[in-house]
Amino acid sequence: MTTVLGLTLPRLVRRDHASVSMMVIAPFAALALAAFCNLLLYAGLGINPLIVFKAMLIDPFTSYFSFSEILLKAGPLLLIAQGLAIGFRAKVFNIGAEGQFVLGAIFASAIPVYAPQASGLWIWPSMLVMGMFGGLLWAAITAFWRARLNANEILVSLMLSFVAIQILNYLLLGPWKDPMGFNFPQSVMFQYDALLPILLPGTRVNVSLVLALVLAGAAWLFTQRSFAGYRLEVGGLAPNAARYAGFSQNRAVWLSLLIGGCAAGLAGAAEVAGPVGQLQRSISTGYGYAAIIVAYLGGLHPIGIVFSAFLMATLYIGGDNAMVSAGLPIAAVYVFQGSLLLAYLILSTFVRNRLEWPDKAPAVSEVGRQ
Repeated sequence: MTTVLGLTLPRLVRRDHASVSMMVIAPFAALALAAFCNLLLYAGLGINPLIVFKAMLIDPFTSYFSFSEILLKAGPLLLIAQGLAIGFRAKVFNIGAEGQFVLGAIFASAIPVYAPQASGLWIWPSMLVMGMFGGLLWAAITAFWRARLNANEILVSLMLSFVAIQILNYLLLGPWKDPMGFNFPQSVMFQYDALLPILLPGTRVNVSLVLALVLAGAAWLFTQRSFAGYRLEVGGLAPNAARYAGFSQNRAVWLSLLIGGCAAGLAGAAEVAGPVGQLQRSISTGYGYAAIIVAYLGGLHPIGIVFSAFLMATLYIGGDNAMVSAGLPIAAVYVFQGSLLLAYLILSTFVRNRLEWPDKAPAVSEVGRQ
């Protein structure tokens, strides 16, 4: 037991079997708790919480266009979160998906930047492959330092994200800057064949959403039905047991980080080849960080991540609505996202663990009795 100021505090004890139903309920309870706390915060800021609630959680579903924007936002969140969750399950914490996203966007943009007159159906698939390679290459740096020198992958991957931003700035302020772009830091507009096919006519939703759903299915098969997924998880969770069974911890580190980087790079490529249509400094929109919330809110399970990705996309679109209709500051939207993750982590902790209280001290001391 832990003692603070003379008081004996309870401790958390792992349950033998966590309730499956409570694990399913936990994300919804976390959403309700986070919404309640944030609505109180908005009321304290002098903003009508009912207007914010309507703009953030109801209005995104009231029109075909706004719902299509949810689908558009869900694509990259789903792609990145599925890749990260595989590593998180193996206790390999890739926090640098934002940088891998940016490198994927840069690598994919190289084709239309250096071949602006090229045409053919090969262009956008090649851009996706290049994006995956870029994200994989950036994640490999973290994997190398973790496997060879046991460097903390959280710090290395996070710091590399800032390096990726500086590489993006250099390219857009230097060799890749559009000479006809009125001095804006952006590349040339990509040609038609470098853009992803539209999935829903009249919207910006493209085939990247299909790729994200396919990846979700592949992630489910890998984590739930394959020996490689089991070996990966054991390699991260119990390295001593893994070594005894012939599994490699370094293999788990490399595979986890490379899968996450590949997925983030694919999302970056789909962003520049999809709704943006060029490489811009604003391509870094925080998807890599928001996907961490998506992964944990989905319980690190491929099916749960699908639903949490759509929830986070709703908060993105609803937050934009609330900023316009209710004057909500952008920081309040980030607070909502962070409080949602915090509420889920607290609730899931108590689902997996129970409080063990100290036994009451005996009324009469036995010390000194014969």
